[in-house]
Amino acid sequence: MTKTVLSVIFLIVSVLTFVYYVGPTYDNVQNSQDTVAQYDEALSKTREIQELKSSLLSRYNLFTQSDVERLQKMLPDHVDNVRLVLDMDGIASKYGIRIQSVSVEEPRQEAEDGAVLNGGDTQNLPYKSLTLQFEVISTYDEFVLLLKDLESSLRVVDLVSLNISPLSAEIQDNYTFNVSLMTYWLP
Repeated sequence: MTKTVLSVIFLIVSVLTFVYYVGPTYDNVQNSQDTVAQYDEALSKTREIQELKSSLLSRYNLFTQSDVERLQKMLPDHVDNVRLVLDMDGIASKYGIRIQSVSVEEPRQEAEDGAVLNGGDTQNLPYKSLTLQFEVISTYDEFVLLLKDLESSLRVVDLVSLNISPLSAEIQDNYTFNVSLMTYWLP
C-alpha cells in the first residue's frame, strides 16, 4: 500500500513539476531561440548591407574627383538658387546679355511629395525641382546662343516656357525674352 501511495505521490509531483517548472522553462527557451534566430537574421542582413556598401564605395572610388564634381553640378544634393543664378549670369555675360527680374518658385508641398499621374494616383519622385523665371533683352541670335550654352551646361534644366516680345518699334533687332526654366536636385 505504501508503494502505491508513494508511486502516486511521485507521479503527482512529477506532473506538477512538469506543469509548473519544465513547461514554462521550455517556453522561455523556445522564445529565446526565436529571438536568437531573429538576431542571426538581422546580423546576416547587416553583413549583406556592409558588403553592398563596400561594393558601392569601391565603385564610387573609381570615379575621378573631377567626374564627381561634374555629377554634383549636374544633379546636386541640395538647391542653391544663388549659385544657379550666378552660373546662368556667367553664361549670359559671354554674349553681353544681362539677366533681369529673376524669381525662384519652389513647388508647393503636396507637389513635392508626389506627382499626380493620369489615373489620379500619386508617385513619389526621387528628385525635387524648382522653377526659375528671368528676363533678358538681346537679339534673337544672341539669345539662341545663350540657350545652346544653357542646354550644354552641366546643370540639368528644362525650358518650361518662353515668351518673346519686341522691345520697341524703333529698335527692331532687340527683343525681351521671358524665360521659365525648371531645374532639379536630389533631396
